[in-house]
Amino acid sequence: MSNVSAPTKEAVSTKGTSQDSAPTQKAASTTVVEHVLSRLKDLGISNVFGVAGDFAFPIEDAIVGFPGIDWVGCCNELNASYAADGYARIHGIAALNTTYGAGELSAINGIAGAYAEHVPVFHLVGMPNLPTQAAHGLVHHTLGNGEFDFFHKMAEKVVCASAIMTPQNAAYETERLIAEALYHRRPVYMAFPADVANQPILGSAASSLVPPKSDAASLERAISAIIEALNAAKTACILPGVLASRAGLQDAVQAFVDASGLPFAAMLMDKSTLEEQQPAYIGMYDGKLMDEAVREYVESCDAVVLIGAILTDFSTGAFTAHLDPEKTIDIRHHRTHVGTKVYPNVEMKDVLGELARRVEKRNQKPPVQPGSLGPVKGAGSDPINADALYPRWANFIRPNDILITETGTSGFGLAFALLPKGAKFYNQTLWGAIGYATPAAFGAAVAAPDRRVVLITGEGSHQLTAQEISQFGRRGLKPIIFVLNNSGYLIERLLCKNPNIEYNDLAQWHYADLPKALGCDDWFTARVATCGEFDQALKTASEGDRGVYIEVVTDKYAAPPLALKLHESVKTLYQT
Repeated sequence: MSNVSAPTKEAVSTKGTSQDSAPTQKAASTTVVEHVLSRLKDLGISNVFGVAGDFAFPIEDAIVGFPGIDWVGCCNELNASYAADGYARIHGIAALNTTYGAGELSAINGIAGAYAEHVPVFHLVGMPNLPTQAAHGLVHHTLGNGEFDFFHKMAEKVVCASAIMTPQNAAYETERLIAEALYHRRPVYMAFPADVANQPILGSAASSLVPPKSDAASLERAISAIIEALNAAKTACILPGVLASRAGLQDAVQAFVDASGLPFAAMLMDKSTLEEQQPAYIGMYDGKLMDEAVREYVESCDAVVLIGAILTDFSTGAFTAHLDPEKTIDIRHHRTHVGTKVYPNVEMKDVLGELARRVEKRNQKPPVQPGSLGPVKGAGSDPINADALYPRWANFIRPNDILITETGTSGFGLAFALLPKGAKFYNQTLWGAIGYATPAAFGAAVAAPDRRVVLITGEGSHQLTAQEISQFGRRGLKPIIFVLNNSGYLIERLLCKNPNIEYNDLAQWHYADLPKALGCDDWFTARVATCGEFDQALKTASEGDRGVYIEVVTDKYAAPPLALKLHESVKTLYQT
């Protein structure tokens, strides 16, 4: 029996299924790495992303030979880490394998992003063997100083737990790291000396994956305080957040919305936590930068319930959002704030369940209706400007699509589209590493091969990780990819002092030629620079059952409204 219920479409929802669940029984000759893979399989992981590396060969050999787990090779370790992140956002959790030193440091940026955005990834690292470490050997992938714990120490800053695996500790450490990853919803680091990986595991460990429970007294005080605050409020609203998604609690949040009768808005990092096609949804809240009616409504409420929302710079409209702490109820994974009072040791799942059961339903009709991006403009030979571009993209999205946008103008523009039923929006809003979206879309497509994956990225970001397109073709996946070619780093042009400065310029690629060069021979590719060309390409993309890659050429400054607002708000964004 598995310790953890199989992942939902969006996330692993619990840390364990029952007090009696036990790890899958292992044969007496089970090796250290086989034991770990078995437990990852119990969690529902069926793919491990990575790049070949000699110190990791024992891990990689085991993955390739392990029933029910597939090796997913990537073009480099950074891409592999982004792909694992994208997979985990859909599947709930993910696994990544790299070699020691050179490989793991290439991946550490992606691991740091997963840490910042609460994405659980199991990072399996292959180390030199123990005799080499004991002799302080001057071997490749090291700094040449005989130190072998250096990279482990570096990784400790961007994971929530780590261990060097041995035959004696593997059973215990595997359970501990699984528990830590799912409790914090963050990456963990598991290193395997090359000669240890294939040694038989010694000992066993009882499952520790019992879902954490709230302290009963603290939970009751928190619920009573929340109910009292809501009952005293003439108006209230909800801001559902990304931490609820990471914990797989979207249904529980929706149940509270339904039971309370309260409207909800979404911030940028939290978009599509709940379905947008419902009467309770009022639109995007981004401080003073966008949708003034939503801002006015949210900030005028007597109580605002945050459920796993993180108040980052972009989510708060360059810190222009103003939520009165005295009127704010903030429900986090393991604690709750009601005004300035903190209630520790209460679980989000328990709080939501009790609120849905006990909250008094009200019929609060907000004077705000969500809008999308307006009518499509331009036709024929008209150039593609922002007013022509973003409404077309918004209309292209279908129910149940997975939409992944790069951090930058494309993400800021699509964030304000009203999504159809079942569609999900993913963006690395907090970490914001350019190049993330292309391999993340690959990971999402591996996680959900039965759903349409739409990637929208700027060409500057795309140049960092474009080679991962080859992996879509290699695995027979059929994404729809739009590359926005606006002759440079547009978001950087809008944020820096001199938009035309040299460092915002790029080498000009023939983007539409990339898929064929990278092995995607049967894809539909196009380069469009007019509205008529764009409309025809969108029509073809909608009708076909093959991969699609469309280069969309616009003016250098064709920016959506939010990007322009950020340009006007650099003083608050950078707090100068």
